[in-house]
Amino acid sequence: MKSSEKVSRDLDLQGRSNRQNELTAKWWSPKGVLRFALPILITGAVLYVPIGSTALRNNGQQTESKTPALDPAAMEALDKMGAYLRTLKSFQVRADVSTDDVLEDGQTIQSNSKVDIVAARPNRLRIEVNADDGHRFFFFDGKNFTIFGQLVNYYATIPAPPTIAQLTEDLSNKYGIELPLLDLFEWGTNDTTIKRIKGAMDVGPSTIDGITCEQYAFHQDNVDWQIWIQLGDFPLPRKLIIRTLTDDAKPQHSEMLYWNLAPSFSDDAFTFEPPADARRITLADLEAQSKKENK
Repeated sequence: MKSSEKVSRDLDLQGRSNRQNELTAKWWSPKGVLRFALPILITGAVLYVPIGSTALRNNGQQTESKTPALDPAAMEALDKMGAYLRTLKSFQVRADVSTDDVLEDGQTIQSNSKVDIVAARPNRLRIEVNADDGHRFFFFDGKNFTIFGQLVNYYATIPAPPTIAQLTEDLSNKYGIELPLLDLFEWGTNDTTIKRIKGAMDVGPSTIDGITCEQYAFHQDNVDWQIWIQLGDFPLPRKLIIRTLTDDAKPQHSEMLYWNLAPSFSDDAFTFEPPADARRITLADLEAQSKKENK
């Protein structure tokens, strides 16, 4: 694909918005377990983060399947993992992400991306997403949040709340932005998430990238998912596979996670310095627009 074609794809507001209406599931979040797409609505443009499907068909029918029982050991493993992740003060996690896109004619297309997150709780965050259709960055320095689309050379900066937790909530509610992977660290903080799980089982030991893990499988309405959790004193998630059941093709989203619990960084890593020729644009405040329309 030519560069000009990719640029026009990034700026295709109408096309992206229409397809996004079909994506109702979210991955690994207190708001649901399948976050397939990360649209960022911007006044005059869209910087799109392709962590998942952009053209999923949804036939509106749930696949019938036998629901396994809730294995207490599997649920306890999730709680233990979540509690441990919330203790991490600073970390780096890299992810190889693969997602099936199901086109309108039923053809399945796989898209791939790499995500690199460096976080220093409570108020510093840097995310890099290198995907098939673009290279994007997110910066949070405790005062401002910036998203930068390197391909289109656009960026947007907004005042930010003082913590990562508050930032993720504001971005979701006000701007429709869902940051990749971060909701993983909120597991166990919301009982609603746990109640959505209808089936849980301990599959058994497995090795991921030379690391001994335990494999678990879970079922929710419209979603089956599996997670591989490192055994021992560091219960880190090492692999995640999510399969949506609302499409006949049953597309999958998968992540391989690589952890660094002692990352080296400076404060400059979390501050965005725009290139001389970069164009600043404005994020559309969806919450404010909705209130205005409802008056």
